[in-house]
Order: sequence, then structure tokens, then C-alpha cells
Amino acid sequence: MGAEQAPEQLSPTAAAPPPPRVAAEERQMGFAERAVAAAGASVVSAVLVNPLDVAKTRLQAQAAGVVYNPIWSDFRCYPWCTPGMNDLGPSCSSECLQYRGTMDVFYKVTKQEGIVRLWRGTGASLALAVPTVGIYLPSYDLLRNWIEEYSDHSFPKLRPYAPLIAGSVARSLACITCSPIELARTRMQAFKESNVGGKPPGMRKTLLGVLSLRQSINHPENFRPYHLLWTGLGAQLARDVPFSAICWTVLEPTRRHLIGMIGEQSNAAVILGANFSAGFIAGVISAGATCPLDVAKTRRQIEKDPARVLHMNTRRILHEVWSKEGINGIFRGAGPRMARAGPSVGIVVSSYEVVKHIMHRKHAEP
Repeated sequence: MGAEQAPEQLSPTAAAPPPPRVAAEERQMGFAERAVAAAGASVVSAVLVNPLDVAKTRLQAQAAGVVYNPIWSDFRCYPWCTPGMNDLGPSCSSECLQYRGTMDVFYKVTKQEGIVRLWRGTGASLALAVPTVGIYLPSYDLLRNWIEEYSDHSFPKLRPYAPLIAGSVARSLACITCSPIELARTRMQAFKESNVGGKPPGMRKTLLGVLSLRQSINHPENFRPYHLLWTGLGAQLARDVPFSAICWTVLEPTRRHLIGMIGEQSNAAVILGANFSAGFIAGVISAGATCPLDVAKTRRQIEKDPARVLHMNTRRILHEVWSKEGINGIFRGAGPRMARAGPSVGIVVSSYEVVKHIMHRKHAEP
């Protein structure tokens, strides 16, 4: 990422600082070393922010029609609800069973399913985070460095766009590689076991359930069952590529400005603070801007109607949500998504940069 870079000294007459160059030691780090640094940083982030991911997915899935009935063995309503009766016996009003916001998701999931379920899908998140970040951050790093070197020698006007281009390409590679794991995580977080005490399906069983849809689909001759494992890839790319482009376009100048203000760039604490702050700001902005695309991705990946699985796309989903739910629908789950993305990006980027800083400092030692 090059955050440990010292900006070049300005002459008294200079109007603006030139863009900082990445240290030679940092450029010499290989892909494997960058991948280790990124994978280690992703583990902490995935565990800490998983409850917010569960809340975001539940709110979006509920808006898509998923019903979250209580799974208590004994009947009881929430304190603010009035019990009633129906043909089957005691019941609560439908409003009582609806998630009303992020904190309400935390409360109801904890009461109905146990606090452990807030970390539902953490295994898939870890399985997703390690290869995704292990591919994504090193690829971004190396590609950004190459674009900046090329622009310095051949096409200077390209340099400001290096973060945008590198982030988009790197994120595309990561999404395509890890899409089946993302599909499993989304479905694991969106649905819950209806039987009291029942064990919800894991990642393997969830993906096998996706493959079982092939029996209900009248597919064309060129359709293969494993294609279903990449269900929602288009929606995921439509979300993650703009997210990455916005994120790095905001993050790079922000952290360079923060580090330039402090000045002592060889200090690991400065690198940690500047990168976390820049990552937090960039993550919140990017998550808010791409929330409608996240809504489309979630709906695409939780769809169980075989006919709709093959014919849904991002544009149709967004049009459908807008016509039925308006602005609130297309920004459903924006709060927990932004609350998750800020610390997540901050933790991963700052940890990654500090590990890189330590590793190349050791390389520089005699």
C-alpha cells in the first residue's frame, strides 16, 4: 500500500507536494509475503464485525420476504407485544416478529437463537476473508505500483487513477475466485433453523442445497450444475468493484495526507493510526454509496425460486425493489453495512501495512 513512504521534501516555492513514492524495500516484497500479511489481518476483522454482517443480511432478507418466526419451544411474545389467538392457538402480531433495526436483530437473535448465532457464518467469513484478502490486497499493491511506475515514465496523467484501476481489477479477481464461499455465507446468515435446538447447515451442506436446485431448473444445454455455485456473481461484481474503486480513491490521498501531517512515517504506531483512520473513512463512504448494489446481491443469492434464479439480474432487482419499497428499500441495511465496513477496512488495511512495515524493516537489517 506504500503507507510507510516518506513524502518528498518541498522547496519553498513548490505549489503542491508531488505524490509519494513507494519505498524500494516495500517494492521488493513478493506476492507471498504480502498475502501472508493480508490473510493474517483479515482474520481479526472477520471475527469482530460478523454480528453486523448478520444484522445487515437479516434486514435485507426480511425485506425480500424471508419470514423470521420465533423458534421457542414455549409460547411467549416480546414485552411490547400483545398476545392473541388464531386457529392454531396463541400467537403474536406480525409486527412483533419483524426486525425493526440493527439492535433489534441483535436482541431477537440472542433471545431466539442464542448469542452464538450472531457469529453465524463466521467460518465461511474466515474461509472467504483469507483467500479474498490474500488475493485482493497483494494484487492491488503490485498492480498499483506497476501503474504508478508506468505513469511516471510514460503517461503522468494516469497516476491519479492508479488506485481506482488497481482496486477494480484486484477486486474482480478476488470475487470470481471466492464467489461460492460468499454465496454460502449469505445464505447461512439469511436463514435460520426452524426446529428448536436444530443445528443449522454448515457451508458444505449449504452449497449442496444450492446444487440441488438443478433438479427444478429447465436449463439450456450449455448450463452446468456448478454454475449455480456462482449464483449472484454478477451482482457481487456490480457491488464490490465500485466499492473497491471508491474505497481506494478515498483511502490513498486520505492516508497520505494524515501521514504527511504527522511526518514521522517510520513509526509503526503512526502507520497504524493513519491507515486505520483512512480505512475507516473510506469504508463508511464506500459502503453507503454501494448499499443498493449490496441489496441486489443479497436478494440474488437468497432466492429459492428456480425460475427466478436463472432470470434475475441486478437491474431487474433494483427496479423491483424501488417500485415496491422506494428509497428505504434500496438502502435497506445501510446502517449495519456502514458500521461493519468502516472498522473492517480500517483493521485490515492498518494491520496489513504494519505487518508489511515490520517485514521490510527486518529485510533492511544487516
